[in-house]
Amino acid sequence: MIDGPYFVLTVLGVLGTGLVAGVFFGFSTFVMRGLAALPPAQGVAAMKSINVTVLAPAFMIAFVGSAVLCAVLAVVTFVLWPDEGTVELLLGSALYLFGCFGVTMVANVPRNEKLATMDPGTREAAAYWSSYVSEWTTWNHVRTAASAAAAISYVLALA
Repeated sequence: MIDGPYFVLTVLGVLGTGLVAGVFFGFSTFVMRGLAALPPAQGVAAMKSINVTVLAPAFMIAFVGSAVLCAVLAVVTFVLWPDEGTVELLLGSALYLFGCFGVTMVANVPRNEKLATMDPGTREAAAYWSSYVSEWTTWNHVRTAASAAAAISYVLALA
């Protein structure tokens, strides 16, 4: 069984990846649907505001901190190669680092950056809004599943 500081790191991995999965689950299941139901100018303005406020320390500590923690867990696992939980720890780390953090950087952030350049009341913003909501939400589903699967994988490593 995993013990000592390694146990604490793994429990923190469960907590961090699970928290992030919960945030993304909320966006996938009701936030984006609510924003999509608004007139485009209002939806764009609201999402632009969300994209600024998400950079607050509370979420960034959970999101980026979990990425750092997953990287540390992967390195420690490669170095120590424990008798139990190795596959689960490496899988959990890969799921979060690539399926959540990586997808955020290559799929969601570029869409957010493009939206940030648009004036909510313009035709350009209204035209982009529909595809933004669809594509952003699709990639958010991937992030949600990857984060949740990472948390489950870490829990299995502890079992």
